[in-house]
Order: sequence, then structure tokens, then C-alpha cells
Amino acid sequence: MTLVFKVDEPARSNLSAIEVPFIREMADITYHMWKLGWDERNGGNISYLLDESEVSKYIDTQKVIRTIDLTFPVEPLASKYFIVTGSGKYFKNMISDPESNLGVIRVSSTGKSIDILWGLNDGAVPTSELASHFMSHIERLRVDPTHRVVMHTHSTNTLAMTFIHDLDELMFTRTLWEMCTECIVVFPDGVSVIPWMVPGSNEIGRETAKKMKDHRIVIWPQHGIFGTGSTLDETFGLIETVEKAAQIYMLVAQHPIKQQITDQQLIDLAKTFGVTPVAGILQGNA
Repeated sequence: MTLVFKVDEPARSNLSAIEVPFIREMADITYHMWKLGWDERNGGNISYLLDESEVSKYIDTQKVIRTIDLTFPVEPLASKYFIVTGSGKYFKNMISDPESNLGVIRVSSTGKSIDILWGLNDGAVPTSELASHFMSHIERLRVDPTHRVVMHTHSTNTLAMTFIHDLDELMFTRTLWEMCTECIVVFPDGVSVIPWMVPGSNEIGRETAKKMKDHRIVIWPQHGIFGTGSTLDETFGLIETVEKAAQIYMLVAQHPIKQQITDQQLIDLAKTFGVTPVAGILQGNA
């Protein structure tokens, strides 16, 4: 494995890339998502905002491997650091070969290009969904300064649910809340849904980012989920909870329902756990 420590730190130069905390965390979570069947082949992508101080402990931030011009300006992210999954890369390979499948990048001071500082070997580039990631990072940081992660995955049951459920986001949220007692506690802001669009475009990035102003989850019909959060674990857990609710829905959708969680019970849950459900869904919710 390529060593990532700077040459002026010989005492630590024997540490491999996979032992670097933020690289290991990304490799572990992507591999786990693949094992769950959410990210087949090269499906799925993640970007994780890093502090310069944590990057500079392991990587020479003055050494730029390559510079890539962006087709979309991201001035609000100027000079920020990210670790990202590579375009066309398989999540199952992240642990065994992180340098080829992951990359640490820095947005230029103008926000018009990115510098590759580590990884993305052999001319690899960041995820093709980078526009959607960066635009979502910008919107989430405006409402949540602790925000750091954008995670896109093809979670199976959520994707299946978009074929048979009304795509009105309030109705979609209500159904998910009714599937598991914990759902309204984990995502009281509900989920958002955009129309089907071609992935990888600036257009789908803009539409996703618009929804991120008020939601941490955006569902792409017949495609998957975009989820956001402050840590990889938190973001994964959010998507995992939505996916579990969708799985239960797919199991019971064709059966007669004899009992379910009521509006009042959902309101009681929200009050007990101190969360505010998104308006317009529950009757009697002030």
C-alpha cells in the first residue's frame, strides 16, 4: 500500500493508508453497505467533509497530485477538504485497495476546481455524483454547521417502495412513520422525494439540494436515497432506519392491516422524545 504520511514524519511512516482513521471509516462503511446489498457493482457514493487539521496529520496538503476543473462553481466550499469515493469504483474493494477507490480532495480557493491530494490512483476521478454532493453539502451547512456527510445508496426496499407507493412526500413520510415506532424520532423532518431524473447531472444536484434545505433524506425514485448527517454512523443510521421502514412496508403492503400506529401515538412519541414532526402530516399536530 502507498504510505500517506509526510516524509518529515519518519517515525510514523510505517502506518498504512487503511489505518488512517477517516480512510478506515470510509472503507468500513462502504464495505458494509455493499454487504447489505445496497450498492451493487459501482453503485453508491459518499463524500465526507474533513477538517484541515485531521488531513494534515497524515497527508502533505502542499503536494497536489492532480487538479480537476469543475463544471459547477462551489464558492461556499472553497478550500474545504473531503474524502470521496471514486467514479466507477466498487464498494467491495474499498478495504483491500483504498488508494485506488477513495480520494482526499481539496476545493480550490475560487471554488472552481479541486485538487487531488491522495488516492484516486491511475487517473481515477471522484464520484460522478459530485455535483449533487457538493450542492447538498452547501445547503446542509447553511442550516446545520455540524453537517459533514452526504451518502448515496441504492437501498433495496426504499427503491422498491417507489414503484408502488404514491410519491407525494408527505404521504411517503407518513407511511414510513407508521412502519416502525422509532421512525418519527429518527427522522421527524420526514423524507423528501424528487421526480425521476438522469443521475450525475447538475440538474439533479440542484433539485436534491433544494430539498436539503428542509430534509436530511431525499429519495430518488427507482434509484435510491441521498442522506446527510454529522458523522458517517449517524448518516448510515438514518438511511438504515428509512430502509427498515420501507422493508416492513413491502412485507405488509399486500396484506390486510388489522392495527397500526395512530396519529395520536405518533404525536405522543414526538412529545416524549422532544422532536417536532414536519407539519402537514399528522391530524391534531399543532
